Amino acid sequence: MAEASMTFYATVLPQIPKTPSQVHRRLAYTTKQQRHPIRCSTSTASNETSTFTVKEKVPWGCDVDSLENASALQKWLSDSGLPPQKMGIKRVEVGERGLVALKNIRKGEKLLFVPPSLVISTDSEWSCPDACAVLKRNYVPDWPLLATYLISEANAKNSSRWSNYISALPRQPYSLLYWTQSELDKYLVASQVRERAIERINDVTGTYNDLRLRIFSKYPHLFPEEVFNMETFKWSFGILFSRLVRLPSMDGKVALVPWADMLNHSCEVDTCLDYDKSSKGIVFTTDRPYQPGEQVFISYGKKSNGELLLSYGFVPKEGTNPSDSVELSLAIKKSDKCYKEKLEALRKFGLPTVQRFPLRITGWPMEMMAFAYLAVSPPKMIPQFEEMAETASNKTTSKKDIRYPEIEEKALQFILDTCESSISKYTKFLEDSGSLDLDVTSPKQINRKLFLKQLAMDLCNSERRILFRSQYILRRRLRDMRSGELRALRILDGFKKLFK
Repeated sequence: MAEASMTFYATVLPQIPKTPSQVHRRLAYTTKQQRHPIRCSTSTASNETSTFTVKEKVPWGCDVDSLENASALQKWLSDSGLPPQKMGIKRVEVGERGLVALKNIRKGEKLLFVPPSLVISTDSEWSCPDACAVLKRNYVPDWPLLATYLISEANAKNSSRWSNYISALPRQPYSLLYWTQSELDKYLVASQVRERAIERINDVTGTYNDLRLRIFSKYPHLFPEEVFNMETFKWSFGILFSRLVRLPSMDGKVALVPWADMLNHSCEVDTCLDYDKSSKGIVFTTDRPYQPGEQVFISYGKKSNGELLLSYGFVPKEGTNPSDSVELSLAIKKSDKCYKEKLEALRKFGLPTVQRFPLRITGWPMEMMAFAYLAVSPPKMIPQFEEMAETASNKTTSKKDIRYPEIEEKALQFILDTCESSISKYTKFLEDSGSLDLDVTSPKQINRKLFLKQLAMDLCNSERRILFRSQYILRRRLRDMRSGELRALRILDGFKKLFK
């Protein structure tokens, strides 16, 4: 199978959220210290064997619902300096394992207080210092560095101070990294999340291949292939995607926070993790009270259902996520009379001819409308192409909502046509899938294919719901515009008859 060469300019995300890592952009691969971009080869999406095949699970970690390992983690953390907690690890309905209130918890109360000494970061001490030295000498950025660190410490077993933490991590995270190419094609055929998942899988694969070629193969005594391989990197990146946080009060340091990462997500809460300087620990402040026995939640961020599936492997119930959105893909057609001029305008602001924009129940961004204006603009509007492209790129300093009344109807119709085309894809998938209602909170109890199918159906229903809402708004606006034009023509016609 042919391979495509790719350069990763990987500054690991400009901004990783305050809660468990919400990475939905491509892995960047550059740091301020890095002198040269790292070259690597990534297998194409069709290379199912090297990129997507799910092999045997890694030899560390535990089942996702294991309480024994989690209890051992809590005991070790307590022995290592974690203060007494008002929460305990329990088996829960949402998330399989979670932190449950042991006492009454007030709204506005600070919980956790995990000290920095019990946090994993790029500054953490390695069980194998020589491996750390080699990676830092080669300017490996934070994400690949932490991914390699996890594998190295996991392989060290009981000689690693993090052995209890690693033993409590899931042996196979719920991540789209573990979906095969055929599963992505079959279950996410209607959703833009499929493209995002393929991008992420190829980025992780490319990152591993680069490290293997540039570093691991040169130091096999430090990075033996039976330990540092594609499967273990899939595991470590799955852990990072679902658990890594950025702590604003610690100068934006990225970290894994044991115990805190046992908290599950709820769309109904806004609280998130950060470092508290007064208590010198990682805390979160509750935004609601909890009674003993209730599961305590945090927010993984204002993420769409597709983003939650991409990083965490779950989809909230339809209608429960106020931050839900669906991506709509708009494109400049090559048959356009002004394709060359529009391409030039887009390239000036770093945009491709195919662009994805988020639709929400509440509407869509002005960048999408600007792109639609550009897509339907006739040759006489070439002087405005650059302004449209600039607004579509969100790089304009004025942040003005541009309008071109003479082509607004065409732009809205262009968006509507694209929206309805997407709706038809979702409808076909849902009709072909048939009726299916499974309890996806206990995926171990059901067939994997049925589990993935249910996740896909939940995602498609939620995304189609937003498309239906956008379709309604667009049709109403077009109807109002056209009825207004009709009234204006009738009035004009009346004036003509009056003056005959």
